[in-house]
Amino acid sequence: MFNSLEEICKIEKNNNIPFWKIVQQDDCRERAVCEEDSFENMKLMYTAMKDSALNYDKSVKSNSGLVGGEAGLLREYLDAGNALVGEFTGRVMELALRVAEGNACMKRIVAAPTAGSCGVVPAVFISAQEKLRLTDDKMTEALFVAAGVGEVIAARASLAGAEGGCQAEIGAASSMAAAGLVHLQGGDGSMCVNAAALALKNLLGLACDPVAGLVEVPCVKRNVCGAMNAVTSAELTMAGIKSRIPADEVFDAMSSIGKEMNSNIKETGKGGVAGTATAQKIKEYLSM
Repeated sequence: MFNSLEEICKIEKNNNIPFWKIVQQDDCRERAVCEEDSFENMKLMYTAMKDSALNYDKSVKSNSGLVGGEAGLLREYLDAGNALVGEFTGRVMELALRVAEGNACMKRIVAAPTAGSCGVVPAVFISAQEKLRLTDDKMTEALFVAAGVGEVIAARASLAGAEGGCQAEIGAASSMAAAGLVHLQGGDGSMCVNAAALALKNLLGLACDPVAGLVEVPCVKRNVCGAMNAVTSAELTMAGIKSRIPADEVFDAMSSIGKEMNSNIKETGKGGVAGTATAQKIKEYLSM
């Protein structure tokens, strides 16, 4: 198990092994499986991600009624041709909503790294696969890159909203997706790590404040923010723009911020938007 992205990059440079392969080999050691089994298992995860995104039903609502149908509304708006965003950007937004809504509606998703942030990686990866016409094998490589980033974030900080706020969920997912997207665009390990740093810096301090304690509001729409943040961070990286703070240090900063956060904004459903008058009315209504 790796505790540093810098360590993975050094191995890549010194041994001429791709970033994704280093992460895969670590998985093989950890789980005592062969490389073929490791790859097929990760590929299965990507297949499940695609299934959760493509098997969307806009008519389905969550039990609370707070979530459902938003991805359908966005698709209608995009198809009308009035959107300022382009086709790729619109697709990322739509897929992030699709998967995150699916989680709220009790559909099958892949926690990447958590259920509350499950829409970020699939939205970015599936949209990139469609645009770049990539194989599922290439997408599986990108998932290993994302997994490596997530592993180090977990080791140095946290992936739990209850411990680190939503920066640990949407922030981590965005960082993972950004790194994987750079890989899909031909970037090396150091570039993937740079994108991971840029993405997480943008979301440091993000509160986890679910209304009525449900992973629905504002969680679902934050997946869109995380996905778009990943795309912009990857694009900045591909343009040659560098993060002045190394990724490992950004992860450490996230850890320290999480420790300083008030418990009311760490998944308790008490502070932030969960503490607003409207949110309290929603909570009261749902408890009846």
